[in-house]
Amino acid sequence: MDSEVRALRRGLRNSIVPPAQRVALFNMPNQPKMPNLPNPPTNTMKQTTLCYLERGNQYLMLHRVKKANDASHDKWIGVGGKCEADESPDECMLREVKEETGLTVTSWRYRGIVTFISDIWPCEYMHLFTADRWRAGILPPNEDDAASLVSELPDCDEGDLEWVDKERLFGLALWPGDRIFLRLIMNHDQPFFSLKLVYEGDDLVAAKLDGRQLPL
Repeated sequence: MDSEVRALRRGLRNSIVPPAQRVALFNMPNQPKMPNLPNPPTNTMKQTTLCYLERGNQYLMLHRVKKANDASHDKWIGVGGKCEADESPDECMLREVKEETGLTVTSWRYRGIVTFISDIWPCEYMHLFTADRWRAGILPPNEDDAASLVSELPDCDEGDLEWVDKERLFGLALWPGDRIFLRLIMNHDQPFFSLKLVYEGDDLVAAKLDGRQLPL
């Protein structure tokens, strides 16, 4: 076997060994094995939720001012966060609203999916919701209407919670793309939508609604 291997090696150097034998050479005894290389990384999209609780002419907004390294520091957004393992979007939304506001949402609407593409942050699918009925933890389940008038909000470690009139909303520090989907969800007749937002740094450079390019 050693003489055959040496002969094949000489032939390989002289380029006279057929391709099939060249491959066989690397499978012969005493030849080093190629290491098992890890699979290339996959482009996994982060999954998040965002919910806007609506009370008459107001939305419950979160002013993100409490975390110094927050990507949304000083911005006003809805309530939400990352989906945990095995959570559906609505389960994640219900949990995040409960954790951040102390309110249990009892009536909600799944409004759309927002795809965020960024050159500096992980790409993300955000599931967007609105809610119009909820209850506080101290109230029995049949008192949803009374709970919808709750004005006392708990302290949130993500920022300051505040009911904001819709007329004031666009004067706040909002992400550029948020201004697009907020106008969509304010229209109660707006059907479920897919919105793609492309950012370079903090700048919105492209937006598509249901596959159609939007002017910026």
